[in-house]
Amino acid sequence: MDEELRTVTERLRAEASGSKEYERLVAADDPDELAEVLVSPGRPLWARELAAVRLGVAGDRRAFESLVLLLNHRDPPRCAAAAHALARLGDPRTARAAAALATNELRIAYALYPVRLLTELRAPESAPALITTLQRRLAPHDPFGKIALACVEGLGALGDARARPVLTAARGHPRLAAAASAALARLPQGDGRVGDG
Repeated sequence: MDEELRTVTERLRAEASGSKEYERLVAADDPDELAEVLVSPGRPLWARELAAVRLGVAGDRRAFESLVLLLNHRDPPRCAAAAHALARLGDPRTARAAAALATNELRIAYALYPVRLLTELRAPESAPALITTLQRRLAPHDPFGKIALACVEGLGALGDARARPVLTAARGHPRLAAAASAALARLPQGDGRVGDG
């Protein structure tokens, strides 16, 4: 069991409050048993999360839809667990879903983990989504500075030259100046696109 999965199971143990179903799901070896939890009505959220994260880490794509819902949850630990599982799932739909969540202004308060996931995935969708999200965060009095910073750091990690204009603009914002300068220093000269592969 990897460290993030161990953290998830311990958190959900507290939520389950001694439920026998919790012990059964933690011990389950049959992916079908876990997948059944995702489609059965009336199951508690902790059970769905536990099943989805376990399946995702194991590379079972039946977890995809449940994990995407959790990635956009209001509870940050659930988002973090979903992002971890999605990064290991290997589903080609993941980057498109994360990009849609990161650029959805109606859900921007919950975009931090989709932004971080896009950085980790290094998919063709990653840099364009982070550029779009960061451009919107540079508006005066935008309250989502943590998301803006994650975009700046992500664009630096991706090293995509298309980010140069928005990172240059971000350098004019006091909270982002240092990170934007560091990100710009990581970009290739010319039109090289490091983060598209």
